[in-house]
Amino acid sequence: MRLSQLLRYTRVWIPDPDEVWRSAEIIKDYKEGDKSLHLKLEDETLYEYPIDLQGNELPFLRNPDILVGENDLTALSYLHEPAVLHNLKVRFLESNHIYTYCGIVLVAINPYEQLPIYEQDVIYAYSGQNMGDMDPHIFAVAEEAYKQMARDEKNQSIIVSGESGAGKTVSAKYAMRFFATVGGSASDTNIEAKVLASSPIMEAIGNAKTTRNDNSSRFGKYIQIGFDKRYHIIGANMRTYLLEKSRVVFQAEDERNYHIFYQLCASASLPEFKDLGLTCAEDFFYTSQGGDTSIDGVDDADDFEKTRHAFTLLGVKESHQTTIFRIIAAILHLGNLEIQAERDGDACSVSSEDEHLNNFCGLLGVEHSQMQHWLCHRKLVTTSETYVKSMSVQQVVNARNALAKHIYARLFNWIVQHINKALHTTVKQHSFIGVLDIYGFETFEVNSFEQFCINYANEKLQQQFNSHVFKLEQEEYMKEGIPWTLIDFYDNQPCIDLIEAKLGILDLLDEECKVPKGTDQNWAQKLYDRHASSQHFQKPRMSNTSFIVLHFADKVEYQSEGFLEKNRDTVYEEQINILKASKYQMVADLFQDEKDAAPTTSMAKGTSKICVRSARPVIKAANKEHKKTVGHQFRNSLHLLMETLNATTPHYVRCIKPNDEKLPFKFDPKRAVQQLRACGVLETIRISAAGFPSRWSYHDFFNRYRVLMKKRDLSKNDKKQICQTLLEDLIKDPDKFQFGRTKIFFRAGQVAYLEKLRADKFRAATIMIQKTVRGWLQRVKYKRLRQAAMVIQRYTRGHLARRLAEHLRRTRAAIIFQKQYRMLRILRAFQRVRNATITIQAFARGMFILAEHKATILQKYARGWLARTRFHRVRSATIVLQCYYRRMKARQELKALRIEARSAQHLKKLNIGMENKVVQLQRKIDEQNKEYKLLNEQLSILTSAHSSEVEKLKKELVQYQQSHRGDGNQLVSLQEEMEHLRLELEKAHGERKVVEDSYVKEKDLLRKRISDLEEENALLKQEKEELNSRILCQSEDEFAQNTVEENIQMKKELEEERSRYQNLVKEYSRLEQRYDNLRDEMTQAPGHRRNPSNQSSLESDSNYPSISTSEIGDTEDVIQQVEEVGMEKAAMDMTLFLKLQKRVRELEQERKKLQTQLEKKEQESKKSQVIETKTEVTSEHEDFAYNSLKRQELESENKKLKNDLNELRKAIADRATQNNSSNDIQDSYNLLLNQLKSANEELEVRKEEVLILRTQIMKAAQQKETGKNMESITTNASWPNSDKHIDQEDAIEAYQGMCETNRKTEDWGYLNEDGELGLAYQGLKQVARLLEAQLQDQRREHEEEVEALKNQVDAMKEELEKQQQAFLQTLQLSPEAQVEFGLQQEITRLTNENLDLKELLEKLEKNEKKLKKQLKIYMKKVQDFEASQVTVPAERRQHERNMQVVVQRKEKDFQGMLEYYKEDEPLLIRNLVTDLKPQAVSATVPCLPAYILYMCIRHADYINDDQKVHSLLTSTINGIKKVLKKHNDDFQMTSFWLANTCRLLHCLKQYSGDAGFMTQNTPKQNEHCLKNFDLTEYRQVLSHLSIQIYQQLIKIAEGILQPMIVSAVLENESIQGLSGVKPMGYRNRSSSMADGDSSYSLDAIIRQLNTFHSIMCDQGLDPEIVQQVFKQLFYMINAVALNNLLLRKDVCSWSTGMQLRFNISQLEEWLRGKNLQQSGAAQTLEPLIQAAQLLQLKKKTSEDAEAICSLCTSLTTQQIVKILNLYTPVNEFEERVTVAFIRDIQMHLQERNDPPQLLLDFKHMFPVLFPFNPSSITMDSIHLPASLNLEFLHKV
Repeated sequence: MRLSQLLRYTRVWIPDPDEVWRSAEIIKDYKEGDKSLHLKLEDETLYEYPIDLQGNELPFLRNPDILVGENDLTALSYLHEPAVLHNLKVRFLESNHIYTYCGIVLVAINPYEQLPIYEQDVIYAYSGQNMGDMDPHIFAVAEEAYKQMARDEKNQSIIVSGESGAGKTVSAKYAMRFFATVGGSASDTNIEAKVLASSPIMEAIGNAKTTRNDNSSRFGKYIQIGFDKRYHIIGANMRTYLLEKSRVVFQAEDERNYHIFYQLCASASLPEFKDLGLTCAEDFFYTSQGGDTSIDGVDDADDFEKTRHAFTLLGVKESHQTTIFRIIAAILHLGNLEIQAERDGDACSVSSEDEHLNNFCGLLGVEHSQMQHWLCHRKLVTTSETYVKSMSVQQVVNARNALAKHIYARLFNWIVQHINKALHTTVKQHSFIGVLDIYGFETFEVNSFEQFCINYANEKLQQQFNSHVFKLEQEEYMKEGIPWTLIDFYDNQPCIDLIEAKLGILDLLDEECKVPKGTDQNWAQKLYDRHASSQHFQKPRMSNTSFIVLHFADKVEYQSEGFLEKNRDTVYEEQINILKASKYQMVADLFQDEKDAAPTTSMAKGTSKICVRSARPVIKAANKEHKKTVGHQFRNSLHLLMETLNATTPHYVRCIKPNDEKLPFKFDPKRAVQQLRACGVLETIRISAAGFPSRWSYHDFFNRYRVLMKKRDLSKNDKKQICQTLLEDLIKDPDKFQFGRTKIFFRAGQVAYLEKLRADKFRAATIMIQKTVRGWLQRVKYKRLRQAAMVIQRYTRGHLARRLAEHLRRTRAAIIFQKQYRMLRILRAFQRVRNATITIQAFARGMFILAEHKATILQKYARGWLARTRFHRVRSATIVLQCYYRRMKARQELKALRIEARSAQHLKKLNIGMENKVVQLQRKIDEQNKEYKLLNEQLSILTSAHSSEVEKLKKELVQYQQSHRGDGNQLVSLQEEMEHLRLELEKAHGERKVVEDSYVKEKDLLRKRISDLEEENALLKQEKEELNSRILCQSEDEFAQNTVEENIQMKKELEEERSRYQNLVKEYSRLEQRYDNLRDEMTQAPGHRRNPSNQSSLESDSNYPSISTSEIGDTEDVIQQVEEVGMEKAAMDMTLFLKLQKRVRELEQERKKLQTQLEKKEQESKKSQVIETKTEVTSEHEDFAYNSLKRQELESENKKLKNDLNELRKAIADRATQNNSSNDIQDSYNLLLNQLKSANEELEVRKEEVLILRTQIMKAAQQKETGKNMESITTNASWPNSDKHIDQEDAIEAYQGMCETNRKTEDWGYLNEDGELGLAYQGLKQVARLLEAQLQDQRREHEEEVEALKNQVDAMKEELEKQQQAFLQTLQLSPEAQVEFGLQQEITRLTNENLDLKELLEKLEKNEKKLKKQLKIYMKKVQDFEASQVTVPAERRQHERNMQVVVQRKEKDFQGMLEYYKEDEPLLIRNLVTDLKPQAVSATVPCLPAYILYMCIRHADYINDDQKVHSLLTSTINGIKKVLKKHNDDFQMTSFWLANTCRLLHCLKQYSGDAGFMTQNTPKQNEHCLKNFDLTEYRQVLSHLSIQIYQQLIKIAEGILQPMIVSAVLENESIQGLSGVKPMGYRNRSSSMADGDSSYSLDAIIRQLNTFHSIMCDQGLDPEIVQQVFKQLFYMINAVALNNLLLRKDVCSWSTGMQLRFNISQLEEWLRGKNLQQSGAAQTLEPLIQAAQLLQLKKKTSEDAEAICSLCTSLTTQQIVKILNLYTPVNEFEERVTVAFIRDIQMHLQERNDPPQLLLDFKHMFPVLFPFNPSSITMDSIHLPASLNLEFLHKV
């Protein structure tokens, strides 16, 4: 760094004891000679930082904020320790990103929290992607290794290292999971599951809780995953390193032993572990030294079940598992032995009664006494003799612990060997990927032999890492053609030589171990003497038993105590010999000696398969002198590991532990820096910084920094030359950059300098824009103020003028008021004077006029009286005159009336009325007299009868009294008895009456109650309707909304149902494809059976019983498999059960059917009763006539038939007696009997018709006699037998015969002379009735068929629900159980099909026999008919010939059927299906092959050939499958056959004869319907085939579109110059990236969509299916783009959101242009639209958070938070999203119940729906083009 850069506002890093590094800002420019820098810290405090120019201790410069949070640390302009630490901290704490690239290293920080970034969909998202394209992830490293293995055909290694608790094991586990998912095995060996199953076993026996980690791996392992040539997993192998055996016998405070001990103790209560003698873990010494024996959140018993399941999955036998658990329990009992010291202290013993010793010996199967003895004694062997010596208590404890460690180590190695055996494969390994999970650099307060070995291994790995990094840098420079100089980097070879060279630390340790009385102190002294001069070795000042090694990461002080003992790993041979003699074979084999296998495999020879052996070879006990020490073994295994790693391409994962408290997302800078220094990350940074760490492609550099270029330079076409010109102008030092072939290389800090220039340019432009805008704003403001002032002035002046005018008006008004007032006052005074004068004059004048006035009044009254008197006198005279005149007129009128009354005519008029009244009265009197006489007669009769009765009774009484006079008492008693009986009788009658009354009352009450209930029900219904109407009126919107929601929910459920069903179809097709592949492999393998190639696979697509099992492609294989596993008996039992179950189901359906029929009959009977009550009177006579005629006819016919039958039987019996031995007689006898039976049936029909007609004739005659008209005859006639089905021609013919016979006897003269016209009219009427009856029968049959179909649909729904439940249950099972359940389901299905087919076969056989009989009968009839034709008159023959000619001429027209011979069927399928090209029929009717196939099927149906139909459909479906399999990547061919399959399915529906599918048919199309066969089940098979073709079509289209999506939608600059490119790091130079430009534009996607659309439309695919195809494709575009957005930080910016929104609008515009708005495709883009809007919205305040939450409804909470965390400003003027804002968003979204899934499932497929789409084309209008070569098809 130059001093000239220390200017004001420059930000720097200064050291800090707490935070390691602190950020500060220079507040004063540095001047030469200053001793310190004036800084301002982030907390606004001032600080002076001293500068040491001699020591070059200048503060580090801080990177611009635009570079903070980068995915790759090498993208930072200033590469140093504080920049790396700050970038990791920002990513970890603010964005919650745990992965970061550092060149070729992936830095993984343990979050101590489960994150949703490891699901299956994330694996698929990273699969196939380049490493730099996505955010850093362990899956990206795994994909890089997998891709390089496949491309370069070179073995790969992933090296995972780090401290305990940093997450090494988890990272390795996720890497293996990625390989298991992406490179899953092609066979059924399930090897990937076994690879993953090894993890729980190794964690149980090799992991333990430490103070730093709850699941710390206490060993190193290297797992090689083998792949074949197709890069599928075929096997794996594991090597282990340096198991921490001391943990078995000792644990520090708050630590635990290995997990397996606690798991076994937690499961000790299980029955199979009762004999282990275990209790809780606190009761054993080896498991309780650390204190707490449990781990929070861990269930040891549950983990133990997982461990046992993993053992089983890896093929470890139950007996071996039991022995393993016995050995582990024995180790626990060994630790609890009570050792008793003797008196002298040099000897000790173990009690023979010790319970734990007994358990130890019993569990291991060794002799109790020997083990008791040799635990406390040892054998000393000299040259002359052998001694047995007692041991002290401490020696016995050490020996016991050594034995326990040795047993566990041997058991650990045995388990590893068996895991390797289970993962071994016999298939040749093509390549492998190794995953190394090994301990990182360790330094503690007390460091012993284990830490020494660990740090030695890390030295070797660091050396390999440094050389690889240097090699990659060198390759990059050479590739770009840049001159390079040797970069000086730290070489730790001297330190490695110190450890492993001759006479190094390990050699001296082995030498000291060979010395009989060697000690740790002697060995330490030898180290001091030998290596005191080494620069990597130091002796501590205060200790003589310790030594210091200067490792690459840090100085480590080792205590020599225990080094020799741990290196020797001594265990007494006598104890081992006792274990060798165990009665358990596995225990004995565990301790048997094996010969060392020399590592003969040389990696230099290029062999891809490495000979793998245990990291710790078995010790040779034969010669102690040559027994390998632990250090020697570890050195050999480490050399072998380094050979393996050097022969592979390494990939590095460095795990960092952020804090020691295991708190989630807490970052301790001190611990992080310590690990970064130790793991080599900072060394990588240093190497990168020493060269050219910043690298830009010319294109990216041009896009980023073109703002610095001049206009004349931008006009050039050569971008490389433009960039060179710009850099030469901006950076004067040529050493600061280099131009490569494709990139520009910069020294450290140069990108920051360019960023500063760019920011300054932007700042200057911004200032210019601000200046201009502010000036414009001020001018606008001035103009606005000036205009406002003018307006104010104008209004003010107006106001003043108006006020002056108002004043003038008021003054003028005041003057007028004054004038008027004065005038009024004078006027009023004048008027007062004038009024007074007038009054005086009036009074004066009145005095003179009063006298004259009185005289006038008297005259007036006098004249009035005289006038009234004259008037009264005149009126009285007038009245008198009128009276006299009226009297005269009245007298004249009276005289005239008297004369009239005396005349005779008047008397007659009066007498007429009186006579009538008299006659009426006379009649009434006569009637009353008659009634009176009748009543008198009746009264007299009654009176006489009564008197005679009384007399009679008196006589009887007298007689009785005379005869019983002496028996008075008896009479009294009898009378009393009679009275008593009479009373009882009355009482009984009363009771009966009461009962009857009560019954009637109850009945009435019940009826009333029923009527009340009915009324109440009616009222309730009415109220309900009113309430419903009221509710509807009140809440129409709410109801509509609820209805819409319910509809949406139902649609959603239907879609889910359809999706599950189609997923099953898809899974089935996948399994079928897999079966075909396996069958092909079997046919290719020598010595295997080949299935017949002509077997049909049609039936494998359907579960329907009408399809023959002989054509099921895989049925026989499945049955053979079932028989091989011994399930024959179970299958038979299941067959019987299924048969009974099916029979019960059929009976239940039959019962329901009969019940519905009964209800219908009851309803019909009720209706008929009502009708009969109305027509009973009119039809009584007709029924009687009909019945009488029928009886007579039947009697006569019966007699005749009996006679014929007897004669026939007699004749046949006579012939039979003559020839008993001939079979022809019997056949003829049967034939005659059948003929007779059929003749009788026909006779019955004819007779019924004759009776009907006779009845009608008789009824007509009776109606004629009664005088009714013809109209009433025809309207009231009822035909009792009209509901019978009678053929129309037969009815007319019979009627004509009746007319002919009755014409002479009956009189029909009321119409014409012979009644012919009446008979004809009557016959036509009855024929019409017959036809109407037939129509009703057909309607009734149709309704019954519809009801049956509804029942069938309900049954199918129930069956579907059962299948769904079974499927859901299957999903919850384990994979093995799912396989078993699938086999059981397949067996059940096949059994049902076999049962159905057997029943169908029996029915068909019966049918065949019956049809053969009928055929014989018909042949006989034909012969008879031909014989009878000879006697027919010539006229009739001529008429029939004419009729035949007409029929033949009509059949010459094409009937829409195509005929072919059976042997031409393969040729038809080949020309029309397998060899047909879509281009051949492009100019014809769309879906022509489907129409041709249907016309062939129709002809087979027309000739009633079911075998031909079955064979044609089967061959067609198999041919389509064959074509699709051959062209499985051809979109045009797949679309073509999808269209034709759907059209064939529509044709089978349209012409099936079902009324529901015929609503749009023309009469001509209805003639083309199938007549004989119901192909419903084949329609289901074609529906399944359509689903499979649709899924293949989607798969092809997605495969074409998917590579374009990310580049076209997210990366392509549709709006030029909008997005700015940020600096990228090493990962954009990933070696996995393909050379060349593979980018796509949005136009490429739109062109491809246009191609898809035109192909599907041209081939006649249904529009609904086209819409569903594009809905699926747009969903895939949305899912892939959104998933990449969620996993890429570089595209989460404002400019990307703008580009994305523009691209989506282009896609929406395309949908509108193609009229696909209703397809739902635009709705599938909603999450992507909301993501684009989220990138563009403001992200500051709480209001912004609320707006985001209300807007982003289609995004889940995790997706919103993820996008906000990823949001990265492209320019420094944009603001970052704060952590507080993200927390605010999370608070707002707490109430959401979103799924935990982060990514969308881009493989999700919407369920497809094939709506019925009938064709308007008639079959007879289709022409066959000659290009199809179908000359063998004949038109019918």
